Amino acid sequence: MDLVILDLEWNGSYSKKVHHYVNEVIEFGAVKVGDDLKYKDSFSMLVKPEIGKKLSSHIASLTHITNEELFEEGISFMQAAYEFIKFSEDCVILTWGTSDILTLMDNFNYFTLDSKIPFLKKYCNLQEYCEYQLDAHNPAAQLGLINCAEMLGIKSDEEELHRACTDAHLSLECLRRTFDKEKFSEYVCDADDDFYRKITFKNKQITDINNPLIDKSQLYFICDDCHIRAEQLTHFRVKNKNFVAKFRCPKCRKVFNGRISMRLKFDGVTMKKKTYLNEPPKLED
Repeated sequence: MDLVILDLEWNGSYSKKVHHYVNEVIEFGAVKVGDDLKYKDSFSMLVKPEIGKKLSSHIASLTHITNEELFEEGISFMQAAYEFIKFSEDCVILTWGTSDILTLMDNFNYFTLDSKIPFLKKYCNLQEYCEYQLDAHNPAAQLGLINCAEMLGIKSDEEELHRACTDAHLSLECLRRTFDKEKFSEYVCDADDDFYRKITFKNKQITDINNPLIDKSQLYFICDDCHIRAEQLTHFRVKNKNFVAKFRCPKCRKVFNGRISMRLKFDGVTMKKKTYLNEPPKLED
């Protein structure tokens, strides 16, 4: 089965129709390869805005796309989507992260009142796959495309980035440098109802220590020096949406703070632990 790596550019446009901002797609870019990752074809198309009539200065500066180009060369979103359906038929769709998928869902919902993506049958989050292959998973910050390319020694021209087709080709190079056919297949999923439920699930920070979803047997810390379980000296308190308590090593007697952050995700609760001696810097939510 062929693979299509898709990248989008979009502009935040306020819609009077739905009374909120919509990330309106302004460009499709994609590259198609066989299951051996050999190049087959490319797709590039500008989309004429129908919600907003003017690009934000930030998007114009980032992409170097002009309003004139969009209105003179662009076609409607539904026309572009139809052309892309023909281009990507029976292919696995890959994107760098899920932002492009969520943006497509918003656009299809706006124009058709159905958020399901008609050309999406099988999907792979290329960002997630590359994070695994590079052992670069960080719960606090996802691996960006440019950073991934740098880690893999792939040269890229900053002036040419942030255009859909260019970014799709850069994503392909990252895939080629990390490709393991068997492992990659594990990251390909069906775009079924569970997929849509998962991709739209809103992760939530847990701030109630008595939440029944918390496995309290895991609320402990190991001394960094002695590698044995520490004694808890104080009750957990909530600070910056995290749980903090004092601990003491029974062997070296060192007293330290333990910080636990917990998030409710689609697949369950994730827990991240951190130890520190003094007050920590301000934490991200």
